[in-house]
Amino acid sequence: MTPARAGSIAFAGLLLFAVPVAAQPAISGCTSTLTAQATQTLQCESGITIVAESGARFELRDRNRDGHVDSVELSNRALLLEVPKKAGRARFNVITPQAIAAVRGTKWAVDAEGGKTSVFVVNGRVSVARAAGRGSVVLGPGEGVDVETSGNLVVKRWGAPRVAALMARLGQ
Repeated sequence: MTPARAGSIAFAGLLLFAVPVAAQPAISGCTSTLTAQATQTLQCESGITIVAESGARFELRDRNRDGHVDSVELSNRALLLEVPKKAGRARFNVITPQAIAAVRGTKWAVDAEGGKTSVFVVNGRVSVARAAGRGSVVLGPGEGVDVETSGNLVVKRWGAPRVAALMARLGQ
């Protein structure tokens, strides 16, 4: 991307598809900044911040149709999300083929790669459930879980190398 293409862009549409990170229509009230690290940062009026890894495929959703983002469907790569408690009464969800991560008032990352979704919590608490089937866990700061189509959901404290590698992909 050339420096001339980087910058803030206001969106007024209903959905955002990032394939790869690119400026496309989004839900009203969000602006996007493309960075030198090829990540995209969305800042929404409700205080929600979403950082998308280069090449991430996702759609912003407005489930209650009030014009503000309240969930993301992620199909590939990683997102780093920060959702303040004041962002609304309903939980904010990230939906992947393998998992649903629900939260309010926290900062966390979701990585959907191949047949696995990994969720890591920077601060706050995140509830993670299988998209299909049984099983759910609650993660706290420094904890993560790998969700595959089968097997138990096991909460683990992620080591510094794994956290650093994921955060680097997100320009952090």
